[in-house]
Amino acid sequence: MTTRPSAEPVLPDFRSPEFLRGHISAMIGYYHPHCVDPRGGYFHYYWRDGSFKDRDKRALVSSARMVVSHAMAARALGTREFDAAIRHGLRFLHDVHRDAATGGYAWMLGWTDGRWTPSDATNQCYGLVHVVLAYAHAAMAGHGEARAMLDEAIALLDARFWDATHGLYADEASADWSRLDPYRGQNANMHGCEAFLAAHAATGEARHLERALTLARNICVRQADRAGGLVWEHYKSDWSVDWTYNKGDFSNGYRPWGFQPGHQTEWTKLLLQLHARAPEPWMPARARHFFDTAMARAWDAEHGGLYYSLEPDLALANGDKYAWVQIESAAAAGLLARHTGDDAYWRRHDALWAYCWRHLVDHEHGSWERMLGPDNRRIAADKGSGGKDYHVIGVCFDLLAAAGPVRPAGSD
Repeated sequence: MTTRPSAEPVLPDFRSPEFLRGHISAMIGYYHPHCVDPRGGYFHYYWRDGSFKDRDKRALVSSARMVVSHAMAARALGTREFDAAIRHGLRFLHDVHRDAATGGYAWMLGWTDGRWTPSDATNQCYGLVHVVLAYAHAAMAGHGEARAMLDEAIALLDARFWDATHGLYADEASADWSRLDPYRGQNANMHGCEAFLAAHAATGEARHLERALTLARNICVRQADRAGGLVWEHYKSDWSVDWTYNKGDFSNGYRPWGFQPGHQTEWTKLLLQLHARAPEPWMPARARHFFDTAMARAWDAEHGGLYYSLEPDLALANGDKYAWVQIESAAAAGLLARHTGDDAYWRRHDALWAYCWRHLVDHEHGSWERMLGPDNRRIAADKGSGGKDYHVIGVCFDLLAAAGPVRPAGSD
């Protein structure tokens, strides 16, 4: 294992629009333009120095998130530079991941015998809501062809995964849609809320905002109350809490064990974004509760940073430090500071950014480390999937938007 460099980097003004735009530019610059694969889609997997770790594998979530990252960068930076890359990513999502016969989107693809072939054709709601997110952001970045794709994907999502009885989405179906898995989870619904907020922004259609509100109410109120007031990850088919699913297994990034501090704070961000559009009185208090509990229970007072996972009794379960947890928590702190006027949240925002700047930002090669050990030692030789950096670009974009309107792509 390798320790981080001892030199203390100079801390910028993390609250300034200039910093946020500059960091978006630096992040997308780590990938663009060499991330574009002429065979289709984007290269997903990278070593620390930006070289390709795997040229021949495509994950649906990363395919979608890299469209989102390019589209947000285009809008934040006011440029048309990424138009071709966005169109390239859209075509790969709609024409290659998507099975024209079933309408479903393959979870994983591999390059075999000169063509892209599904290595896992399972239909995952988590993947499909990211497809919705990608089409919505592409539409907002000026790509009119994405609008029909967006409508089509939402219709598929509702036809195949929507559980009207419980007001939430199911998680997984077979490739031919003949079998719906009994597992239910909050993670796909949380990102579904994010996707429908984007769909509402892209289309202005009230039904998309109402769907985001329904998901938020049912996860953050009804389901959270069933789990002691915080968002638990796993549920049975009747949406009763499943305390044993994946117990002790921290290897599944989409269905992780335990209370996730990062998901509490990600919901904080989403609730405040919802409250800005369609305020309901319960939202601010619940948002503060999620954030304050995560900081109180998961902040490492010795080494800094938020731990990854907590036991049902809120004892520490996994002490690793994941990049997405830290940066989503910084966004939540910044939005809470703006909403409440409480400077303590700005101090949290600055402390989280400072931790990231010192330990997670790779000042030598670019991008961020994806995870560290409890003592902040690097424990991964690779940067992982390019899709992970949508969290960083998205947080910078969200904080910019909270400070004022984000200019359209191509504006002066």
